[in-house]
Amino acid sequence: MHYVFTNIICMRKKSKFFTGTGIILILGVMMIQSVLYGQPDHAQLVWFDEFTADGSPNAAKWGYDLGGDGWGNDELQYYTDRTENVMVENGKLIITACKESYGGMEYTSARLVTKNKGDWLYGRIEVNAKLPEGTGTWPAIWMLPTDWEYGGWPASGEIDIMEHVGFDMGNVHGTIHTEAYNHSLGTQKGDNIIIPDVHTAFHTYAIEWTEDTIHFFADNERYFTFVNNHSDYTTWPFDKRFHLLLNIAIGGSWGGQQGVDDEIFPQTLEIDYVRVYKLFRQYSIQGPSEVEPNQENISFSIYNFEGADYTWTFPEGVSITDGQGTADVTVNWEEHGGTVSVVQTYEGVSYTSTLDVSIIVEPGDGPLIINSFENEIGTWIVEPGQDNIIEMEYEE
Repeated sequence: MHYVFTNIICMRKKSKFFTGTGIILILGVMMIQSVLYGQPDHAQLVWFDEFTADGSPNAAKWGYDLGGDGWGNDELQYYTDRTENVMVENGKLIITACKESYGGMEYTSARLVTKNKGDWLYGRIEVNAKLPEGTGTWPAIWMLPTDWEYGGWPASGEIDIMEHVGFDMGNVHGTIHTEAYNHSLGTQKGDNIIIPDVHTAFHTYAIEWTEDTIHFFADNERYFTFVNNHSDYTTWPFDKRFHLLLNIAIGGSWGGQQGVDDEIFPQTLEIDYVRVYKLFRQYSIQGPSEVEPNQENISFSIYNFEGADYTWTFPEGVSITDGQGTADVTVNWEEHGGTVSVVQTYEGVSYTSTLDVSIIVEPGDGPLIINSFENEIGTWIVEPGQDNIIEMEYEE
């Protein structure tokens, strides 16, 4: 394929920077302090990029979506991995949108992805960024499912941590899309927050995502919460792993609603850092809710938050054979049901999770007496059946 380059408007502004071992060491210390001091309470940093090495982005953490087919939104840019469109410089990841003919499109840009290099289920995902300006720009910090287990878009979901369109400067949006809630139907769920200096100052855009909620933040101000209604995947597909995307689109169904101002280019989306945390919170116990009397080697577990203490409690007579004090235990049950509980403690904060476990009782020979409250209402005669099916006949 041959690309023709004409009318290129893609010269990024250069800034002065220092070199030398001493300066590099100072920058390294500043980066480490920034990670430590900026960490949320009761959380663990599990993935990050502080963009300390000039050149192309770290290939171990970032890949690219490439091409110019409109990307489902009638967008006008061709995404590349060229240094003209994406590079790390002076501690920042810089994505540059240019006015130039390339690959049959009239603009170029870049779209970075962490797919299969950074994929997460739950946690806090935060990005510190300065946005482009001007009519026609459409930058986004967002997430897509890595494995698409519920099917193609929008069935498997989309989380838009930050979207902004240049014809409405300073109006930042956080949105989710699912099969039931999406912009194609006009049922998407989201909200917005006004940040007048989005294009001149860095701001932190984040979500905190659990099994029950997704909270949206700008500079730690929560402005939208989406709640799991616990129906099915059509409203909550967010129980699978997702990855991060960073890009500037040009034009398109939303960004191009008032056209594109060709006098604004080049435009940049600058990223100071990306940080992903696991949050210490109440997790659910994983294990059987039904067991057989005197069943042995039954496993129960809870999310293993590194550094946390775990204290398990079981009904009287149940013996822990392995794992007390850890996130995974093995037990031998006894003859009665009861409640399993575990207290998780980390940095002085504790959560207690429980799971009710019942005993599987197989009907014996003879009649079963069915009681309603304290009153006998009849006799059910049990006859042999097949597999898990029994035949029962009611008698007055």
